[in-house]
Amino acid sequence: MTPMHFSFTSAFMLGLMGLAFHRTHLLSALLCLEGMMLSLFIALALWTLHFESTSFSTAPMLLLAFSACEASTGLALLVATARTHGTDRLQNLNFLQC
Repeated sequence: MTPMHFSFTSAFMLGLMGLAFHRTHLLSALLCLEGMMLSLFIALALWTLHFESTSFSTAPMLLLAFSACEASTGLALLVATARTHGTDRLQNLNFLQC
């Protein structure tokens, strides 16, 4: 395993572990998701540069566009949750209640 491959794998795993074990606030969960998406973006961009494949060169930009959409949706949910419940703590939210 190369050091570059190890660094992207460890960045993704740190984001995944943060999402799995540190779910106290909605904002921290969204930041862990963004860290995972950015590590995937950088790894995919460097992978296409390494293999010099022109057919896959749009994949990193497509992933970045989906990541931006995910971030805006997460921010909208965070604002809506903070307005209705007064906090973004995930333990206080009851998703089964309207």
